Amino acid sequence: MKIAVFAGDGIGPEVTTQAVRVLQALDLPGMELAYGDVGGMAYYKHGHPLPEATLETARACDAILFGAVGDFSCDHLERHLRPEQAILGLRAALSLFANLRPATTFPGLEHMSALRPEIAREIDLLIVRELNGDVYFGEKGIRTLDDGRRQGWDMMSYADDEVRRIAHVAFRAAQGRKGRLCSVDKANVLETFQLWRDVVIEVSSEYPDVALEHMYVDNAAMQLVRAPGAFDVVVTGNMFGDILSDQASMCVGSIGLLASASLGERQTEFGTFGLYEPIHGSAPDIAGQGKANPMATILSAAMMLRHSFGREAEAARIEAAVATTLRDGILGGDLGGTYGCEAVGQAVCERL
Repeated sequence: MKIAVFAGDGIGPEVTTQAVRVLQALDLPGMELAYGDVGGMAYYKHGHPLPEATLETARACDAILFGAVGDFSCDHLERHLRPEQAILGLRAALSLFANLRPATTFPGLEHMSALRPEIAREIDLLIVRELNGDVYFGEKGIRTLDDGRRQGWDMMSYADDEVRRIAHVAFRAAQGRKGRLCSVDKANVLETFQLWRDVVIEVSSEYPDVALEHMYVDNAAMQLVRAPGAFDVVVTGNMFGDILSDQASMCVGSIGLLASASLGERQTEFGTFGLYEPIHGSAPDIAGQGKANPMATILSAAMMLRHSFGREAEAARIEAAVATTLRDGILGGDLGGTYGCEAVGQAVCERL
């Protein structure tokens, strides 16, 4: 079991250290760790946020445990050299097109939600976000118009095969849950998402056991705070998925609790190759202070065991240990507690 660990910037090294600690506490046979540089720290060491050596390490492993990238000191760099290009580059180079972001309210933390406790208590959803298309990967630039004004532009596009493959992932996920899928688009004003809706409807014919509905993204954002318990699986594009999953994190209480898996089509001898990361950023304002909440990264490690190594029992053990830790009041600062990063990691290990 070869795992690449790319800690990255800011709080990335702190939270990944605790996730690795939890994995090691399981005493899994044959687990090997390979470390690599990504993000701003990689730029300063190697001149690029995603060095070729790091990419080679990723390709030689069965899964990637990723921390976070982002460094304000790199904001002056050309876009292709900024830290965020590391994660975008990994997704593109490794064809990781499907991002799974579960959001569930942990018992006892309903009061931490921005929503009323009785509403927050019902949240148990999965956002399936397409990762390789949309405006994030489209052509972009800044140009000068004939009248001298500067204009920024970004191209949004999806090909039908890109929509089809993410739709299949979402339908299969819905089959394993409650059998309901909501496709979020903006088909009323964007041709890109008219195609999206058409293709999702075509794919739905292969999944008669899944109830499909469509929702415009602005309505979806509203329903996510009005009645989040009505959602089971949500499938949407890159940009909409980015926004809605961050919104979902505050519905359950903190962005420090949401894990994610980025999957492609490559299969290893254990399962599906994937990259696993917390959805929060590098939080440079608290980096190095031991204040970060490692729960999202620990839960990402659990997703890694489930999807890339087929170890459901160990994944469930980690998730149960996290739930017990939270129920016991071992909370980080983002949840109103006083426990630091290392103390939270230790608490989860003790409860394994």
